[in-house]
Amino acid sequence: MKGATTIQERLWELRKDKGLKLEELAKQTGISKSALASYEANDYKEINHGNLITLADFYGVSLDYLFCRTENREQINTPLMELHLSDEMVELLKNGRINNRLLCELATHKDFIKFLADIEIYVDGIVNMQIQNLNSLVDSIRHEIIERHRPGEDDPYLKVLQAAHVTDDEYFSRMVLDDINLIIRDIREAHKNDSESAPQTTVADELKENLDAVENFKGSRQEKLVFLYCKQLGINYKNLSEEEFRWFIRILQKSKKMGTPINQRKKR
Repeated sequence: MKGATTIQERLWELRKDKGLKLEELAKQTGISKSALASYEANDYKEINHGNLITLADFYGVSLDYLFCRTENREQINTPLMELHLSDEMVELLKNGRINNRLLCELATHKDFIKFLADIEIYVDGIVNMQIQNLNSLVDSIRHEIIERHRPGEDDPYLKVLQAAHVTDDEYFSRMVLDDINLIIRDIREAHKNDSESAPQTTVADELKENLDAVENFKGSRQEKLVFLYCKQLGINYKNLSEEEFRWFIRILQKSKKMGTPINQRKKR
């Protein structure tokens, strides 16, 4: 997951965040639709300075944000002392060793405060006494059953009481794990369509799909081979000229794995 790295990407992101079409943005800013479209085009190099200021004011961001010099849309020049960060944390955020964008998404998730609260309760030992009291109550009941009824070691009721005995480590590790899993799943879902995210299908899936397509392809052996390589390389087989087809066959003939020679019949 990465953020915008160009003005064009940032302008596109801001417009999409507001849910505006180019026509709507043109009406609200007074900038022509064609100019706005060109500002978001990857190959566009020059943007009118006055229009940049207009767009920054319209979106409520700084010019530094448009120029990708900062990730902050609103908090432009917050003094460092107001953040209450340790020197170690400031150094960590500055040196690029972690993904600051991901860290921000974690910290601003709606359940992150609960996650920190659960950690704080565990670290400070706030409920240790309550957990110990519960364990003591379970132990008392267990001892009373043993004294009164003298059950065997494999008695199911004793097993249940034994399993009910928990430690604060077990209790909080499960609670904290549930908290962070919810947060991570939400963030992963939000980024599932990002261009740099892993594809939904594996290489093996793609190969199987291509082999199935070749099996249904009507043609000679060499035509099927060329068709398969075209599928793997993302080439439209139908667009191959006769000359390109013959060159494909010549290249395949150089492979030592070809058991029999391939004749150079014309492509159907």
